[in-house]
Amino acid sequence: MNGSHKGRLKVYLGYAAGVGKTYQMLVDAHELRRKGVDVVIAYFEPHGRQDTIAKSEGLERVPARILEYGGARFDEMDTGAVLRRKPAVAVVDEFAHTNVPGSEREKRWQDVHVLLDAGIDVLTTVNVQHLESLNDHIRAVTGVRVRETVPDWVIADADEVVLVDLTPRALRNRLERGVVYSPDKARQALENFFTESNLSALRELALRQAAHEVEEKISKPAGIASAAGAGERVLICLTGSPSSAILIRRGKRVADYLQADCLAVHVMVQGRPEADAAVEQQLRFARNLRIETRLAEGHDVPRTIAEVAHQERVTQIFLGRSEHRPKWNWLGETIVQQVVRLARDVQITVVARRNQRLT
Repeated sequence: MNGSHKGRLKVYLGYAAGVGKTYQMLVDAHELRRKGVDVVIAYFEPHGRQDTIAKSEGLERVPARILEYGGARFDEMDTGAVLRRKPAVAVVDEFAHTNVPGSEREKRWQDVHVLLDAGIDVLTTVNVQHLESLNDHIRAVTGVRVRETVPDWVIADADEVVLVDLTPRALRNRLERGVVYSPDKARQALENFFTESNLSALRELALRQAAHEVEEKISKPAGIASAAGAGERVLICLTGSPSSAILIRRGKRVADYLQADCLAVHVMVQGRPEADAAVEQQLRFARNLRIETRLAEGHDVPRTIAEVAHQERVTQIFLGRSEHRPKWNWLGETIVQQVVRLARDVQITVVARRNQRLT
């Protein structure tokens, strides 16, 4: 597999636990070993699934690193030990995992990148709900906020994305038979996250994501630009409001599908020289998603947004819904209305914050 200095990344994408991602990854690992490739399991999370555990037999394992935190002991991938072993291919389960505090890196996908930089090919698994740009949509559909996420660019940069699919009915049948979780946990899952409507929606997202990744892989090597996105530039307007995170995810996802440039801007009202903590956090979040960020100064926020849009040849602006007008200005235009009036040649999307169930 490893034909260059940097390792190759192969991602097994699913839509829920139990669809068979880890099992298929191990099947492929055995096939590589049969062909004489040096393969090791760098991290494996069996979840008590006997068929998956059996499939891991016969493959060399690098022992996990044991860390203590909060009075408990946790197993984490020993990235240093894998580097010292330096196999041709490392099998790494649960790509989106957040490492225990005290680890060298916060996320497992960052550990995987260390292996890739060392020239080690990696096979890994992830579910579609862990994609950062889908976080708000997943919460709206399922009522569950997924806490462990992976920036979309990490998946987009993978050399290969393989969809591991199973019908929702077949997955629920596996749960009922106790193949995925213990009986008590399975019963609870079937009544909550694993409802047939939730699984159908997640499966559709996974199918779309896999199709998008295939299209990207085909077009990138040939240098083919997306016809829909030719010349498209997306501007995301940050305000410090909590809803700006939703804007960032939505705008970035649209930009990715259009293969468009993406810029996040916060307008600094003159006389206030520094961005507040909330804005700084959103700027860091945007940069983590590989969005260009900028601070712009101006007395008139809507006019400054329109000027930036024209200077940067922006074709789409993403704005949050304006807060209620103050009583003294109840007849005046909101910021959104002013931007719409001032940027007539630009498509403007106003993203509302949806009421969502919390778990």
